[in-house]
Amino acid sequence: MAANLGPVIDIDGYLLRLGITEREPPSAEALWRLHTAHITHVPYDSLDIQLGRPGPLDPAASAGRVVRDGRSGYCYHLNGAFSELLKGLGYRVTRHKGGSSMSPGEPPNVDGGHLALTVTGLGDDGWMVDAGLGDGLFTPVPLVEGTYRQGPFSFALRHSAVAPGGWQFVHDEQGSFHALDFGPEPVEMDVFAEEHEHLSRSPESGFVRTCTVQRRDACSIDLLRSLTLTRFDASGKSKTLLDKEKDWRAAIVDVFGVEPHAYPDEDWTKLWKLAAAQHERYLARKAGGTR
Repeated sequence: MAANLGPVIDIDGYLLRLGITEREPPSAEALWRLHTAHITHVPYDSLDIQLGRPGPLDPAASAGRVVRDGRSGYCYHLNGAFSELLKGLGYRVTRHKGGSSMSPGEPPNVDGGHLALTVTGLGDDGWMVDAGLGDGLFTPVPLVEGTYRQGPFSFALRHSAVAPGGWQFVHDEQGSFHALDFGPEPVEMDVFAEEHEHLSRSPESGFVRTCTVQRRDACSIDLLRSLTLTRFDASGKSKTLLDKEKDWRAAIVDVFGVEPHAYPDEDWTKLWKLAAAQHERYLARKAGGTR
């Protein structure tokens, strides 16, 4: 995709949301700063999906959620918005159709369940960038086969066996999925419409079944699923049960950086009740010997 095409977004407002006060010309170093700032300041979450209003695929609308509303979303929203920011700053960014496999035994695919991004034109091999993998990338990964350590997790990048000319990102064995494949062809956002509808509204979707918030930094990864907060860092893996509403809400704001004003009190209360009910169902399944 050519740079500087697409809807107009508030680039300076977006940069301020990321804690960046000045524009820089495109470079690998500036791309790293943008990527790490986005991962640090804008979490990955299913909160709006839980509330039954997942939002459109339009990248400009997704950027507005980030800048104006203090909200975020999942891969379509986050990578859609981030790609618009990069284009507006002059980067040659391409959207790709991807798909994830949840376990090593699940065949790889490119079913459109993930919006992947690459950046080229910086005088190198290009970069895989991704603001919508939750516990995935912190910094961009060069489009070169290899293994990359980022904080407590190690990733691998290799050529995809299911999408010739594309790539496969292999997650750490402790990660929330096994692998992500994406094809080489550029795509428009409408190719994700069917999967977005399914993932954001189907009762079978994990995003609908479980209230989820994820964010990482250079050294650690935090994941909230219903009431359970899991943290990965240099000391290993730890879990905390947030079984009081005030602690649960404080964690979403303080640990994950969701803006307090992003939701009115009635939405926060609804989200808490949904997460608490999900935890109760989990305990019931566990007591019954099922997952």
